Parts: sequence; structure tokens; C-alpha cells
Amino acid sequence: MISLHNLKKKYAGKTVLNIEQLQIEKGQCLGVVGNNGAGKTTMLSLMLDIIRASEGEVHSDGKPVAGSEHWKQYTTAYLNERFLIPFLSPMEFLEYVGKLHGKNKSDLEVFLEANSGFYQEDIKSRKYIRELSAGNKDKTGILATLLPDPQVLILDEPFAHLDPTSQSWLKTRLRHLHRQGTTIIVSSHDLKHVTEVCSRIVLLEEGVVIKDISATEDTLNQLEEYFKAKGVFAEKFENGR
Repeated sequence: MISLHNLKKKYAGKTVLNIEQLQIEKGQCLGVVGNNGAGKTTMLSLMLDIIRASEGEVHSDGKPVAGSEHWKQYTTAYLNERFLIPFLSPMEFLEYVGKLHGKNKSDLEVFLEANSGFYQEDIKSRKYIRELSAGNKDKTGILATLLPDPQVLILDEPFAHLDPTSQSWLKTRLRHLHRQGTTIIVSSHDLKHVTEVCSRIVLLEEGVVIKDISATEDTLNQLEEYFKAKGVFAEKFENGR
């Protein structure tokens, strides 16, 4: 479904992402984990043609993503609040997204009723998006990705600003979409959430894939031990040991 070929991104001569080959199969739920600066958001941005690769290509459904439009018909994404329109209300924004995908107001009402467990009344208020809390901004963005019934769904740190109830709802929703065959890519610092949702985990470090594993009951412990060891090493290095 999505493949990365000899993909590199450099800034000021420094390589921040270097992935020789990565294949994401149709219907797979992929979790991308790593510390700050590991290259997670850079990888997702390249998948969405937000930035251009220094070398290599991203293909979606066998065709290059860069400079093309075909993939936009079946792909939705929310990376951060810059994906929103701050001077619209949440409802106006969702109506706008719905129109882009052939949805009318009646479709939107049905959608909101079906997903009412995820949002509070602020979503239906006349507040501008810029006036919302970080959590409600993210809820608006996440709902906008779900509205078109995408074949490919890409989310960057979707759990970060959500309350526990909303986190639980979103995990259930993502599992349901995965069972239905949606291709899902989720980047997150929260190892627990990612391992509870995703069937495959890719660990990035300094832009390179360090681990690419199927998620099992022991995956969370493996990842926690890996990052724990990294922390111990860093502490020893700083102390000159």
C-alpha cells in the first residue's frame, strides 16, 4: 500500500531521516515510536508530500506521492493543529472537510451522533478553533480524518492532549478501523497506547529504523527496556562514567 524507497531527508547537510526500505501493507496498523528528533514526524510529512525528500521516494498504491494527487482521494491525516483552520468553528471546519469528500450536513450529523462519545459540547459551539483547548483542537482534527471513511489514516501523537476517556475511545475506534481493513499509521511517544492499538511497531533512532517488529504481549516490555537502557547510558555518559 505504502512503500519508502531509499528515503533520505537532510537539513543543512545533516541527515535526519535515512530509510532504505519500508513496506506498509494494505490493512496494516503501524506504530512509529522513538525519542524526540528520531525522525517520526519527518517520515509522516514525507508520506504526505508536506516536505520533499532529499533522496528517494514514497509510493502509495504503487505510484509516487510527491507532486501527485491520486493518494489524496483515499488518505486522511492529522499531524498537528496547523492542519486546522483557526478562524472557523469546529462545525464549520467539519462541514468544509465533509464537502471536500461529498458529505452533506445530514451525513455530518449522522457521523457526529455515531462518534458522540469522543467530543464535548465545545465541538458544536460557536467558538473558533483557535479558542479551543489543545485537546478539543485535536479532537476536531481527528474527527475530520475519520469523516471521509479513509482507506489510509495517518496520525501523529493523537493521544498527547486527550483525556483518559477520549484516549480509550480513540484506541477502540482505531482497533475497529483496523479490523475493517483501514491502513493506519500512528506515531506516538506513548508506548502503551501504540502497542495496544498497532499490529506492527517500527522504532526510529536518529532517522534510522532500529527495530521493525510484530506487536505481541511482550512488545511493550521490550520497548520499555530499550528506552530504559538508553536513559541509563545517557546518564552514565553525562556523568563521565
